[in-house]
Amino acid sequence: MADHNRAARLAQRIKVILAEALQKTVKDDRVENVTITEARVTNDLQQASVYYTVYGDDETVDVAHRAMEENRGLLRREMGRGLNIRLVPTLELIPDTVPENAAQLEEVLRAAKARDAELAAQRESASYAGDEDPYKE
Repeated sequence: MADHNRAARLAQRIKVILAEALQKTVKDDRVENVTITEARVTNDLQQASVYYTVYGDDETVDVAHRAMEENRGLLRREMGRGLNIRLVPTLELIPDTVPENAAQLEEVLRAAKARDAELAAQRESASYAGDEDPYKE
């Protein structure tokens, strides 16, 4: 069984190989907006999970997802050519949703900050319901 460090090094190498393959080897215009964001390899080096993002509108994203699945075999072949290991890991292509989730989180934080500013403004102009000092003599 391989150690975690070797799996991490192999994942980094797979990320570079697949990014280069998308630019040079894959002759499909539908994947030109695809960016490989991360690769993970299991410790036994049998499974490679590759995360990717697509820049563009929803239609472009859907077309790119289909194109990535259609080119999975070509990408695995290029991965096998670039790696110096006996068994080439199976390739799992996963759309990366981190940028969309980050945008949603930023929107929530922006709304919370606006509400905080609104409450701070109300707090500045607030006055006591009764007298300022209810314990007057």
